[in-house]
Amino acid sequence: MVSGGGGTGAGGRRLGAVTAEEFVLAATEPGAVPFVPEITLRMAADPFGLWERTEVEWAGREWPAGGIADIASGRATALPPPFWAFPWAGGQGLARYVLDNPGTVAGRAVLDMASGSGLVAIAAAKAGAARVTATDIDPLALSAVRVNAAANHVAVTVRSRDVRAGGGGGEAPEVVLVADAFYERDLAEQTLALLRRAEDGGARVMLADPGRAFLPTSELTAIAEYEIPVVAALENADSKRVTVYGLRC
Repeated sequence: MVSGGGGTGAGGRRLGAVTAEEFVLAATEPGAVPFVPEITLRMAADPFGLWERTEVEWAGREWPAGGIADIASGRATALPPPFWAFPWAGGQGLARYVLDNPGTVAGRAVLDMASGSGLVAIAAAKAGAARVTATDIDPLALSAVRVNAAANHVAVTVRSRDVRAGGGGGEAPEVVLVADAFYERDLAEQTLALLRRAEDGGARVMLADPGRAFLPTSELTAIAEYEIPVVAALENADSKRVTVYGLRC
């Protein structure tokens, strides 16, 4: 069961005759998350094929003639990658930690920032959180969270919020979770600032990351480490070492 809330009603948005939810369902298949098999997600087999499909079928843009090479070189612009269609390393690690340590979220109000597929939010709900809010800026991600939460028989409230704008999740959370959010400088700085404000407001903050370029390790305290299987086409590796952190007081 998934409840909508605030922000954009992604499930109702249409481009032509296709809603965000219909696109998510058509572009993915359900499967168990490799490191968190208790959770099923809608996932895509081909990341770059889905990226192209998102551009052409969802956004209505023409995919550049040079494909991914043109995008990588800056000769063409594209939508952000479909982060919602894959179980990223940090999300798998944080979801695993939450499920193995349910006391971190049980009975508490939880906010999952930049939720993507909703993996971490779903883990929090399964671990007994009193209520879970998942936020993201991508309307397809918001629909993916709804679909995935329903498939896992948990309640997650979905809100459209941009981390860069300081977006929160409505009511003040007691626990804030975020994974894989430190791959761009501005995003990393905004995320850390938002996490600091949440902690100052009394929330417990936990994050997970496989050591991306802008991870502020000097500000963090390691809690747990995992070796996580990942999509080789996205990570240029078969696995990534993921650390779960708390903020350093």
